Amino acid sequence: MLMQTESTQHIFPLGMASEHEKVKIVSIHGGKMLTKRLASMGLIEDIEIQVLQKEHNNGIIVLCGETRLALGMGMAHK
Repeated sequence: MLMQTESTQHIFPLGMASEHEKVKIVSIHGGKMLTKRLASMGLIEDIEIQVLQKEHNNGIIVLCGETRLALGMGMAHK
């Protein structure tokens, strides 16, 4: 997933976002099944999410609306 912050137009993978940072999903780079799985969790383009917790190589927890979601780093980098 490529993200951008609220205050800048820098585009970067979700896995590179800092804890407590609010970002917007700009695009998802993955296969059809990954895109479908993320969409079922509410992670679609133009949605703003917040990174709640980040564990270096273990995963990332994000807040999407009022739902907390845990993603593996592989998924977060796509």
